Amino acid sequence: MSILINRHSRVITQGITGKTGQFHTRLCREYAYGQQCFVAGVNPNKPGEQFEGIPIYATVQEAKEATGATVSVIYVPPAFAAAAIDEAVAADLDLVICITEGIPVRDMLRTRYKMAGRKTLLIGPNCPGIITPDEIKIGIMPGYIHKKGRIGVVSRSGTLTYEAVAQLMALGLGQSTCIGIGGDPINGLKHLDVMKLFNEDDETDAVLMVGEIGGSDEEDCARWVKDNMKKPVVGFIAGVTAPPGKRMGHAGAIIAGGKGTAQEKIAVMEECGIRVTRNPAEMGKLLKSVL
Repeated sequence: MSILINRHSRVITQGITGKTGQFHTRLCREYAYGQQCFVAGVNPNKPGEQFEGIPIYATVQEAKEATGATVSVIYVPPAFAAAAIDEAVAADLDLVICITEGIPVRDMLRTRYKMAGRKTLLIGPNCPGIITPDEIKIGIMPGYIHKKGRIGVVSRSGTLTYEAVAQLMALGLGQSTCIGIGGDPINGLKHLDVMKLFNEDDETDAVLMVGEIGGSDEEDCARWVKDNMKKPVVGFIAGVTAPPGKRMGHAGAIIAGGKGTAQEKIAVMEECGIRVTRNPAEMGKLLKSVL
């Protein structure tokens, strides 16, 4: 088993005719079962065309009806990306992964409102995507650093996701599923949502959780873990602030009213039984120590 995606997933690429969409769709198709998983593209201006054998449709609904796809990945430019999410939600897809960064917050607020009560789950925006190793990857992560195993990974930071996986692999620990949930202030699945899925997955033995400063998502997840989690969880909080006058890496990494600091998050996580390292180079070793 895995969570959210596997070799039987059927995927639509929204923005397949753009340079980024083509590049990453090609790499995803070359990974594991990608050839059979990526079945359609969407561009309202190019229906009837193809990209390397993948048919292009005018709408997500048409692509779904023609191919049976239930998942979409979005590489649409920021000004149009929220509308692309809306279209996938309206088509009742099971899952949407939005890679696009720089989507206006106001656009995402409208999209979150439209998603209320719908079945579609959203990963992102501004995220690397999701991978079930040796089966399917949907996003921009390097597939070669992953291998099938029994460790779940969930992270707000794309690069720290890759670092965590590299450390796990160096210790011989493969992954069940790895998810980069993104760091924007208005996004889809949170740490807590993913943790619940890993808790119920019979092929995940432990979870590595990577957070960032800002917000309270990590604290909310930690409190749920304390009362409900059946598997060990280890964590790391990226808490390095930007130099004066510089923007932080993620729009969501904003400390307000003294809340959301790395120290506060670490304290809550440890109080809830999550082992936390202060050194990003020790994430893999810490995880192995709790198995």
